[in-house]
Order: sequence, then structure tokens, then C-alpha cells
Amino acid sequence: MDRTQISAAVQQAVVEAVGAEPEEVTPEATLLDELGAESIDLLDILFRLERSLGVRIQASQLAEYVQGGIPDEEFGDENEIITERGLAQLKTVMPQIDVDELAGRLQATQVMGLFTVDNLTALVAAQVEAGATAAAV
Repeated sequence: MDRTQISAAVQQAVVEAVGAEPEEVTPEATLLDELGAESIDLLDILFRLERSLGVRIQASQLAEYVQGGIPDEEFGDENEIITERGLAQLKTVMPQIDVDELAGRLQATQVMGLFTVDNLTALVAAQVEAGATAAAV
């Protein structure tokens, strides 16, 4: 399965889960802020992807992917502002963000608002690849 097929499946899952028009579900559209997805919608999207692609991604894996295994106390400070280390991790999974602009002011509660359709596609592609690698072993 290639990236184009994965991208199409992600777009379809998002369209169906949030009731958006297909032309609204662009790679750069943010799931929560622009497309209006809520927590339950994210679960629905993940379920739809499991059914269409056979890739199981749990909500906790989504959070782990975004946080990159960095402990909470190192990802954000005591005021829940994302640290430099946290921003560096976010830049790897959300390359579209401007870390210089967000430095010292991005709150932990705002992080998922920056997560785009393309970021989800990258996560799904990584899971598909991991599954293919595990099956080949």
C-alpha cells in the first residue's frame, strides 16, 4: 500500500467521521481547529482506518506519536507550556509548525489543534510500514 492509497483512506475516514466536504479535507487542514473534529470523532476516524486499511491505532498511540516518548514533565513545563525539547519533537511529527513562533507560548492543550490530515496520514503510513515489516519477519 502506497502513500497515495493511505492518504485517500485517511481523507475518506475524516470526511465520514466529521461530515466535512471532501474538498475541505486537505492535507494541511487541522483536524480539530479547521475541520471541527472532537475527541469522539478522532476515535471514529481511527476505527474507520482500522476497517479500511487493517491498521489498528489506539488513541493512546496517537498521543505517544505526538509526544515521542518524552515524559510529560519534560514535554511541558509547570505552566503546561511546551518546552524546547517538546517543540523539537513536535517539529518532527508536525513539520508544518513554526517552532520559533510557538516557543514559550504553546500550551499543551493547544498541541492537537495543530495536528493536520497530513500528520495523521504520516502516522498511518508509519503504522502500515511497521505492520508490513513485522509480517515480513
